[in-house]
Amino acid sequence: MPYPDRFYPVVDSVAWVARLAALGVGTVQLRAKDLDDAGALQIVTDALEVTKGTATKLVVNDYWRAAIVAGAKHLHLGQEDLADADLGAIREARLSLGISTHDDEELATALRAKPDYIALGPIFPTTLKSMRFAPQGIPRITEWKKRVGNIPLVAIGGIKFEQASAIFAAGADSIAVVSDVTQNADPDARVRQWLGQDAEAA
Repeated sequence: MPYPDRFYPVVDSVAWVARLAALGVGTVQLRAKDLDDAGALQIVTDALEVTKGTATKLVVNDYWRAAIVAGAKHLHLGQEDLADADLGAIREARLSLGISTHDDEELATALRAKPDYIALGPIFPTTLKSMRFAPQGIPRITEWKKRVGNIPLVAIGGIKFEQASAIFAAGADSIAVVSDVTQNADPDARVRQWLGQDAEAA
């Protein structure tokens, strides 16, 4: 399986990780906010436990210390967390590393860290968190892909299934999805729709 997979849900609980793993999702990012060290270690450990024996790769958002201690294999850092992270320790633990970017300066910072993938967002307006950055739009994906070259590019931010083909055509290697799954009236059906699109592309 590629990493990250072309469809890449981002969720905030172990229950969601378990649900997506049961549906056969290849890459799931756990993004739980405002936890202390003990809480972070607990949720990462529990999430890794529910993905055991499944095809799901768990990506830990931000909590790099917990990821190392719990034995996770994949990590995603935002720019603020990247500034505080010990990249040497992360590499020593053999964690793959994805990094969020929103503008030219952040892209340069991310590339210096030699990440395994780069995320660009928000592509469209998103209501999930207040963003300092205006929507990037689809043309920016093409520009970013030229600049990152062989590094996989993940598009994130307000993306719905119906926009996937245009986003892949613009150069994205993967699409990270939050509300299109978690706020969907029938999340399981939506996930199967995304996975079907994945299979068609394979």
